[in-house]
Amino acid sequence: LASSFPATLLVLLLVSSWQWYTRATATAAVEWNFARGKDGILATTGAKNSIRAIRYKISASVEESGPRPVLPLAHGDPSVFPAFRTAVEAEDAVAAALRTGQFNCYAAGVGLPAARSAVAEHLSQGVPYKLSADDVFLTAGGTQAIEVIIPVLAQTAGANILLPRPGYPNYEARAAFNKLEVRHFDLIPDKGWEIDIDSLESIADKNTTAMVIINPNNPCGSVYSYDHLAKVAEVARKLGILVIADEVYGKLVLGSAPFIPMGVFGHIAPVLSIGSLSKSWIVPGWRLGWVAVYDPTKILEKTKISASITNYLNVSTDPATFVQEALPKILENTKADFFKRIIGLLKESSEICYREIKENKYITCPHKPEGSMFVMVKLNLHLLEEIHDDINFCCKLAKEESVILCPGSVLGMENWVRITFACVPSSLQDGLERVKSFCQRNKKKNSINGC
Repeated sequence: LASSFPATLLVLLLVSSWQWYTRATATAAVEWNFARGKDGILATTGAKNSIRAIRYKISASVEESGPRPVLPLAHGDPSVFPAFRTAVEAEDAVAAALRTGQFNCYAAGVGLPAARSAVAEHLSQGVPYKLSADDVFLTAGGTQAIEVIIPVLAQTAGANILLPRPGYPNYEARAAFNKLEVRHFDLIPDKGWEIDIDSLESIADKNTTAMVIINPNNPCGSVYSYDHLAKVAEVARKLGILVIADEVYGKLVLGSAPFIPMGVFGHIAPVLSIGSLSKSWIVPGWRLGWVAVYDPTKILEKTKISASITNYLNVSTDPATFVQEALPKILENTKADFFKRIIGLLKESSEICYREIKENKYITCPHKPEGSMFVMVKLNLHLLEEIHDDINFCCKLAKEESVILCPGSVLGMENWVRITFACVPSSLQDGLERVKSFCQRNKKKNSINGC
């Protein structure tokens, strides 16, 4: 028996291997029903309309053993820099809420009542009427706010939405996932990236449900005037659409032009405003945002848009309960000195950014940033050798200089790049000097003085 055991084992292994092979072959030959989704929206659109995806692609071009540190000027998260640390009042509020041990539980889908009331009170300071807790829905950051609003608007077959170009790609991705048609209106570089208001009526129709404005603007760094926003509201009323106002950078205004909440015009056209702690308090990892309803005429209540948002949130995730509990104290106790410090840093960096771009003839900045953390820059590709487009530019720059920029094509503007100035001035200066060196090294050889 002992002598025959190895042979028996070998036979068993051979039989088992053959059975595995035949079953695997049969499995591979099955026409799986879910396989039809391999060319679907999620499989194809997510990467195309994702800043994260394109950033990772460009970062892969960096020489890991390079002599200089990587400078990430592609995304707006300055929390990695100690100079941009959030307010101590915010940290204390979160720590205190956590230490009570009372907020490790689930919260209501729309958020804790006290937190909603605090946001309503906070936002009411900028508009000529008072918001209530029922006008505020808490979300897991501004990103979830987009995820909530878009499906609500996509419920009507054939509906479409108007999005800015350039813009924030999450809107386009969410619209695609929900089969909501997208139509673009342009932002005009030579007019401070104002909305091309005259084009809105020509691209809208009876199936248009809403338009998105981003103010202060990501990716352009513009801040819209009262008169410009009033015109937007009047056109929205004429078209019978609501305005989605992405106002997550509302506190980050660098110039003399003040931030005007779109809710000021809620009596003209209903407004859904997206806000969050992420940018103004420099805490994107805390994942707390909101949708605020500016609708004194109760149009969104009558049309059940508000009820639909509630229903969506009741079957979705929600922000951490202890952060919600901390929110009233964060809003009430954060001192003005914190925002003054952050805006001072951003203003200094924006000045450096604009100056360095102006001194680089291979790129062009049509408008000095007035808010947010970003600026859009045009690539003068006719002056550069063997650089075909914005993605090619960013990949080669990452490889040669270890500087990461965001290509404009993912934002709707080919052959432009978005630069964030939300970093310490010395790092920004270094990064933009590397960009200039890269351009000079890759200029067309047969040009005279780069022309």
